[in-house]
Amino acid sequence: MARLSDTMLPDTMRAVVLTGHGGLDKLDYCEDWPTPQAGPGEVVVRVSACGLNNTDINTRTAWYSKAVSDGITDDGGKGGFQEADDADGSWGSSKITFPRIQGADVAGVIVAVGEGVGDGRLGERVMIDPWLLGVGDWMDTTRSLYFGSECDGGFAEYTKVRTENAIKLESDLTDAELATFPCAYTTAENLVARTNLQPGETVVMAGASGGVGSGAIQLSRLRGARVIGIAATSKAEHLKALGADVVIDRNEPNLEEAIREAARGPVDVALDVVGGAGFMPLINALRQGGRYSTSGSIAGPMVDFDLRQLIYKDLQLTGATIVPPGTMKRIVGLIEQGLLKPLLAESFPLQDLGKAQEAFLEKKHVGNIVVTI
Repeated sequence: MARLSDTMLPDTMRAVVLTGHGGLDKLDYCEDWPTPQAGPGEVVVRVSACGLNNTDINTRTAWYSKAVSDGITDDGGKGGFQEADDADGSWGSSKITFPRIQGADVAGVIVAVGEGVGDGRLGERVMIDPWLLGVGDWMDTTRSLYFGSECDGGFAEYTKVRTENAIKLESDLTDAELATFPCAYTTAENLVARTNLQPGETVVMAGASGGVGSGAIQLSRLRGARVIGIAATSKAEHLKALGADVVIDRNEPNLEEAIREAARGPVDVALDVVGGAGFMPLINALRQGGRYSTSGSIAGPMVDFDLRQLIYKDLQLTGATIVPPGTMKRIVGLIEQGLLKPLLAESFPLQDLGKAQEAFLEKKHVGNIVVTI
């Protein structure tokens, strides 16, 4: 039986519920959704803020389906992809069950604990680690679950999660600022770590102004690397303030040449969340033995690829999805030390989650958009 703090949990709560794959009309705002109860080893968190990320859009639209070949276009992001197959609509190519409360990026307070969890956790301010990894082979997709995807997440007044995924922290940042970190910065840390980036190396980041990209700039600088960002020119000063040495216009017609000019030669590492037509220029700009890592393909998953670049330049190419155990705790430690800056672009109330996703799809922001509850 769950044990509660001084304030008893209500029977129902406000929540935005995803009723199926498709457009924004699949997001249903409810004021009488059942409040979750903590099971053994679980805690209930009163959600103060929950950030948006690409997973929310990709899952809602079933963009992950192999039947979809386009990038996340404005029309597809708002209306869904007609060709998508629900059977492989999740990041792990499995079927999602509905209704589902999405939202991976939670900041809040523990208000109830389940059997096996000490009462000392009540009242803790926490961020939720969105990766619920399996014991043993943590990269087994059948047992590595994602918060707000394979289980209900944080677009609600309350959510529950196993106790080890509710990470206590002490910080002067607001809950809305904290909600910019979980998905974006754990993904960025994994993206950078997969390349074994070293001090003094030069890294180019495609999609530098989004949550993952802006996080990767900071995490690369903490490793002592020189950073080149690729983004809209209007966002250049924001990215330089974060630590980017040079920002290249994403519409640059000869991207490879621009990267080489900025780097004064080939680059050591390329990080990518964009894909599409920008993929091959990143590969071409790498030095002999260079490394490429990707955690997204918002401009399109289908790319042209000259295998000779991989073969004769001895390149290392890696994907970066499932995040290793302990990554979120490392991010929380950096936050507590003041070494990472939150980039809160805009906030929306819970009932306006659809409008928040529309703003997210416009890609005019730098950093992250957050829903406050």
